[in-house]
Amino acid sequence: MLNDSWHSLLLNPLKVNELMKVTRIHLLRRYMVPVAILFGFIPLRTSAQPSPQEIADRSLQAFYYPAADMSVRLSMTLTNSQGKKRQRNMTLLRWNSEKEGDQRYFVYFHSPSDVKGMTFMVWKYRGGDDDRWIFIPSLNMVRRIAANDKRSSFVGSDFTYEDVSGRDVGDENHTLLRTEDLNGRTSFVLESRPVGSAAYARRVSWIDAERWLPLKEEYFDSRDQKVREFTADEVEEIGGYWTITKRSMRNLQTGHRTEVTFSSIEYNVGLEESLFTERYLRQPPRRWIR
Repeated sequence: MLNDSWHSLLLNPLKVNELMKVTRIHLLRRYMVPVAILFGFIPLRTSAQPSPQEIADRSLQAFYYPAADMSVRLSMTLTNSQGKKRQRNMTLLRWNSEKEGDQRYFVYFHSPSDVKGMTFMVWKYRGGDDDRWIFIPSLNMVRRIAANDKRSSFVGSDFTYEDVSGRDVGDENHTLLRTEDLNGRTSFVLESRPVGSAAYARRVSWIDAERWLPLKEEYFDSRDQKVREFTADEVEEIGGYWTITKRSMRNLQTGHRTEVTFSSIEYNVGLEESLFTERYLRQPPRRWIR
């Protein structure tokens, strides 16, 4: 004999329909949701905000890797704490390898006379120490720059050799501190701490949430004193790539600062890997040096 509850259900069609509806919902939740996840209809994790690692990686890509290659004329102004200025003018060539993260850099100095004809070259490797060479024409000598010299000043400026060619995203641990407005641009504020030895204890970057370029960077020492500050002073879209066309680095301990202005910027000009050899350190490729 049926018990009273089942008997009442059979006598009440509305209750039967309600029970069947609840059962269908339960089955959908139990079986259909896992199937949808399996076949990609429902994402496993949804997030409108990228991870700190993704922000750092996209910023490095936008800053150092746009296009297959690049040719640019640089004007570098060095100003000491008394306001005395020195000028450097150079051509920079950059070529991206087919191997992800690897690059070649070549810098030729046009002026002043004490550095005219000097060249600098970098072979950059993702996940390993970069190779760097400098040719000093007055000595007719090519000198290899040791890996631990990457934090040294680049030809007396407030930029280091590492600042010129960049670093690997895995060289630092990254933390997203906040999102805020900087000069009208929504920015991710990212803290990066070196994994190994470095010239700074931590670095705080304001990264444009749309263009991914670093708009500002602050470098702190082991006592958490701010020692250097980078700013992107002008940003333009050139050849479809957002480019920092004027940038500054200030040494807050010495009062010295360096301003770099980019001109004659060209992307995808057809540079070849063969240009980035010791031969061209001594005999720069005149086609590309102007």
